[in-house]
Order: sequence, then C-alpha cells, then structure tokens
Amino acid sequence: MEKQTISNACSLHARIGWQGLTKAEYLDSGDYFLVTGVDFSDGLIDFEHCHYVTKDRYDQDEHIQLKNDDVLVTKDGTIGKVAIVHELDKPATLNSGVFVVRPKNPDELIPEFLVFALRSNHFARFIEQIKVGCTIAHLNQEKFLKYEIPRISIQKQKYIIDIMRCTEKLIKWRKQELQKLDDLIKARFVEMFGDPINNPKGWNMVELGALTVIGSSKRIFERDYVSEGVPFYRTKEIVELSKGNIVSTEFYITEERYAEIKQKYGVPKVGDLLVSAVGTIGVIWIVDGKKDFYYKDGNLIRVDGSQRFNSMYMKILLGNLIAEYKKQMSTGTAYAALTISGLAKMKVYDVPIEAQNQFAGFVHQVNKSKASVQKALDETQLLFDSLMQKYFG
Repeated sequence: MEKQTISNACSLHARIGWQGLTKAEYLDSGDYFLVTGVDFSDGLIDFEHCHYVTKDRYDQDEHIQLKNDDVLVTKDGTIGKVAIVHELDKPATLNSGVFVVRPKNPDELIPEFLVFALRSNHFARFIEQIKVGCTIAHLNQEKFLKYEIPRISIQKQKYIIDIMRCTEKLIKWRKQELQKLDDLIKARFVEMFGDPINNPKGWNMVELGALTVIGSSKRIFERDYVSEGVPFYRTKEIVELSKGNIVSTEFYITEERYAEIKQKYGVPKVGDLLVSAVGTIGVIWIVDGKKDFYYKDGNLIRVDGSQRFNSMYMKILLGNLIAEYKKQMSTGTAYAALTISGLAKMKVYDVPIEAQNQFAGFVHQVNKSKASVQKALDETQLLFDSLMQKYFG
C-alpha cells in the first residue's frame, strides 16, 4: 500500500509556548471554548466539560481556531489520544497540549479516514517508541510530521470509513445492551429490597462483620514468586475475572507453598467474595472454585461465604454500598483504600434468605443473556481489530 507522511498530507498547528496560556486563565463559563486533552471522550470532544477563555486568547492564533471535522491529537500528558470535532456550536481554541491536524486537500484525504489511521495499532506503536527513555512523554512536531498514513483514493477511503463505522456501531449497540441488562439487575434489586443507601422498606440493618468473617491473606513475599504453579491474584486479575475475561496471570506460588497455607490458614472457597481494596476500589468477584489460586494481602479483602446470605445478592448490595463509600471518601486523601474494618462496619440488609435466593435466580437468568451479548461483542471487537490491522497496520 502506498504511504504518505503527515507533512505531505496535512497541516499541523498547536498553541505556541510563548503565548503562555496558564490554567489560571481557564474560565468556568464564557463564549470561547478551550479544548484540552482531558476533554477527549470516545473519539469526540465533550464540550459540556470544556473550560473557556477570553476573546483575546481566542483571537491570539487563528491557526488553532477550531471548526467541525478538525482532527485533534494530544502531544503532552497522555500523548497520542485522537478526537474529531463534531457539533461545534461556538468558537473554540486549544491549550498547548493538543495538535490540530487538517488535510491540505479535502479531495485527497477525508478527516475521518485520518482519525482511523491515527487510532491504529501502527500509530500506537509509533507513540510507544516515542515514550521509550522519556521521563516526560511529549509528541514532537517534527517526528509526528514524518509519520506515514495510507495513500489511497477518496472512493476507497469512503468504503473503508463505511465499514469501520458500521462495525463501531455494532460494538456500541452491544455495549448498550450490556448496560441495559446491568440496569435491569439494579432495578430489580431496588424493586425487591429498596435503595440500599436510604432503606425505604425499613429492613433491619446489621454490620457485615456480624454476618461473616472478613479478612485478607497471609503475606506472600517477592521471593515466593515462581514462573509456574498456583496463580497469585492481585486487583488486576480480580477485575478480569469479574468481567468474565481470561486471566492474564503474571505471578505464581509453588504447589507446596499453597498447600502449606491451605492447611494452616485456609484459602478462598466457592461462594467467598474477593473485593478490590486499593486502586480500582470495589470490584467484586465471587469465587467459583474452578481452579486453585491465592491472592495478595492489602490489595484484596475476602468476605467469607455464609449460610446467612446469598453471595450474588451480597455482591450487588456491597457494590452499591462501596460506591457510596467512595463518594464520601475525602477528595484530599492522597492514598484512598477500602479497609477490612471499614468493610466490616458497613451496614447491610438483614432480609430473608428466600428473598435473596429469588433475586440471585433472577440475576442468573440475566447473566445468561449477558454472556450471549458479551460473546457477540467480543466477536465484533475482534472483527474491528482485524479490519484496522488490514487497512492501517
């Protein structure tokens, strides 16, 4: 496939450093949008969350006064993020961390085709190479101008754009289906038990620690890691398991070490809940017993399964309570975490186990539908990725 450089195909502009736009000049309201990399959202600009600048700052550089179909690329911070400007309804300009990329000849390069080219794995690898050895990542204009994109006819560009659009729409629809199924579970919970924060049905409330044992694991040291054996899970693996994804295990302990821990202290069993406590707080996975594993202390909290509650019911309830807990955590906390004592003191509904089981049965049926939708989503995502590889490398 014939290639062309960004330099040959496009003009490239950004706010010049000497213009000295500072965050102190970012306004909460006004008539002139200021677009930054933070405002990129799913390949578009989220104008509802943009700051504003004065007219003088907008007028300062006509080259970065935005218009619809402008392609934007972040050059500082998280470099290489891409968005296209659509539905611009008032004047807008850029801060110093974003390039605006415009085809020199609209009859030779369609902006949306350029966007797909810059979302490719090929461009991602280009960005990763730039990051190597850098303390602070920066997309240099000279290097960016040398990046090569496919040079094909407008007709072929339109054909590729149509295919990629259709595939993306399917992915979006599948994700919306999954979200609606999640919303259905939440709605059913509220219908049966009420809002877990306000308790409008007046259920008796008890501390979680009064229902079951809550704790963590025994310390595993770095010297205990081996290249194969019993998987050792951290937050990353629990997030993957909670989504039904294949676990990309990186750490293991020996069978002998696992057997020793199991005999002396016990290990997670079917029905236990593992809750992420650091970083991505509040992800919950119900232990399914399909394979032996151990887990990292501090990162994960174990809620022992109990005859006093249904694990699926408790997972949904705790998900709501932990979400509220995160909202109430101090915004100034440098190190936010969920503690064992904090989880044990959370008050939960003390509802009849029969009602819990009924709710869990409903969730089980919904999860069957979710599994079918997720399979279709995975297949469509695989198709999208293969098409991106085919057309852009």
